Amino acid sequence: MVGIVAYGAYVPRLRLSRAAVVQANQWFAPGLKAHAKGERAMANWDEDVITMAVEAARDALPGPARGCPAAVILASTSAPFADRQNAGVVKEALNLPDDVLTQDVGGSQKAGTGALLQALHACAGGGGTMLCIAAERSRARAGSEAELVNGDAAAAFVVGTKDPIARLVGSHSLSLDFVDHFRGRDADYDYAWEARWTRDEGFVAIVSQAVRAALDKLGLRGEDIARLLVAIPASGVAEAVAKAARIPPAAIAPGLGLVLGHAGAAQPLVMLAQAMKTAQPGERLLLVGFGQGCDVLVFEVTEAITTHAHPLGVDGWLARRKPETNYLKHLFFAGELDLERGMRAEMEQKQPLTALYRNRKTVLGLVGARSARTGEVQFPRSTIGVGATDAAGDDTFEDYPFADRPARVLTFTADHLTYTPDPPSYYGMVEFDGGGRMLAEFTDVDPGSVEVGLAMRMSFRIKAVDEKRAFTKYFWKAVPAFR
Repeated sequence: MVGIVAYGAYVPRLRLSRAAVVQANQWFAPGLKAHAKGERAMANWDEDVITMAVEAARDALPGPARGCPAAVILASTSAPFADRQNAGVVKEALNLPDDVLTQDVGGSQKAGTGALLQALHACAGGGGTMLCIAAERSRARAGSEAELVNGDAAAAFVVGTKDPIARLVGSHSLSLDFVDHFRGRDADYDYAWEARWTRDEGFVAIVSQAVRAALDKLGLRGEDIARLLVAIPASGVAEAVAKAARIPPAAIAPGLGLVLGHAGAAQPLVMLAQAMKTAQPGERLLLVGFGQGCDVLVFEVTEAITTHAHPLGVDGWLARRKPETNYLKHLFFAGELDLERGMRAEMEQKQPLTALYRNRKTVLGLVGARSARTGEVQFPRSTIGVGATDAAGDDTFEDYPFADRPARVLTFTADHLTYTPDPPSYYGMVEFDGGGRMLAEFTDVDPGSVEVGLAMRMSFRIKAVDEKRAFTKYFWKAVPAFR
């Protein structure tokens, strides 16, 4: 029996007020006021598809029980690298063994459900446990409807055959070149077609056809579905699909538009992750992914859900919100506004790729060392222990991962001179539970909120961007602990 073994999610802390965006653009685009309600998830300057994918995977697979999936699949249409495997960076950050298959999936808004189907089929065919992640940080032109509708988020699912919390009942897919929007190879933004045509001929007609076909194929009736998850931002679509398939209106899952926004290819998996938090044994969940066709997946929740250790999940991350009303900050963080950054920002950011490869476990995995002789731990790894008085036992070190170990602030500085996209720059010494210290940058902190002894956790983030060569450098930063 193949199905979902574990799940997780990630939503950035910042929530951009749509009213602030509408107010800033009303002189030019007064029609945007129709989208002024609520807020959308807004990635920090040091977050992208890869960093959010790592956090979602960590939510699904806590460090002590991470295990080793046979494959890591990452779905996105906004991944930072076109020719460097984004899933490979995620694998390194999770400190997984090298003999793991990694794969990127993109090219369509149904890339998330497609990747999940691929993982389920591979697992059913004997491919082993799969880690499937979908993440999105879509770009949108300033003052556009998409800027208000979009939201940044990620979700992760572990697919396996041992004690799944939701088994796959079956699926059905339609593939047809219905182009509601597109983005060319060298374009920065999507080009969208007429909304009413897209809604009636695409969202409603195609999705309804796919859902009815899936129910017939699986021998189910509309009333057999307890939760209908339609990851489409247009209003009224879920209701129209439910009516066409005779699914009870009460089964329609509430949307996330007012509190998160639409996370593109990741939205179906985000909605599924949210539904899993309150799912009950015996419930059937019908998931829809739309994009040049439609994927429909039906899951049945098992008794294993009653003893499952639920992660923080979508609602947990949503509760961590920090309201943001500074529209200019959003534009700057999203790369839509080029501010004068000053001479301190002009340092060369070229990454020596040879050094990155040799030290990838240290840089990407935050792996230090533990002396098998003395028990001392340290970061970064070196050939001589921090407390050694001689070179004896230099070869007795073993890997010691720090990423999932709680830490506390030992010292800190708020630097207003060093360049950072979100001043001031907070950094300091953190001390880990079980030993070990490191000098770390802090992120997701508010002025005046940092103090000695503050509980912290490590988060995989963007360190810097080499804009000349379009290369993103990653490292681990300390963020305030929240659970």
